[in-house]
Amino acid sequence: MAGKSGKHRDQVKAAGGVVVRKGKKGPELAVVHRPSYDDWSLPKGKLDDGESFREGALREVREETGFTCELGNELSPVRYRDRKGRKKIVRYWQMRPLEGKFKENDEVDELRWLSPDRAVELLDYEHDRKLIAEYLSLA
Repeated sequence: MAGKSGKHRDQVKAAGGVVVRKGKKGPELAVVHRPSYDDWSLPKGKLDDGESFREGALREVREETGFTCELGNELSPVRYRDRKGRKKIVRYWQMRPLEGKFKENDEVDELRWLSPDRAVELLDYEHDRKLIAEYLSLA
């Protein structure tokens, strides 16, 4: 059973989103800065007890970005070892923001809406860049 840490049978489970809005010059993606890691990433986080991946994705994106979103297509899951050496799986969905506003919080101190090319330049993780490429192939 999953605990508050999102850990399940020695695997950390998390979920997030590729949040896309219509911009003046095309799609804009939400990229967040996490001060505790000093990195730029797509919004994501660990699942809570009893939470499905879909529920976790919507909650984490809302917590990190301030936006309530609508789920779109599921993208490929990402698997890697976290900073503590644990196996981790993160499932992502395309998301469209419905309402909300970003407000700096404990986990995220900045959100930028960027074109896919600019997002790829800023993101710190290759798996995030691959998710954007996958999103673009489906758009």
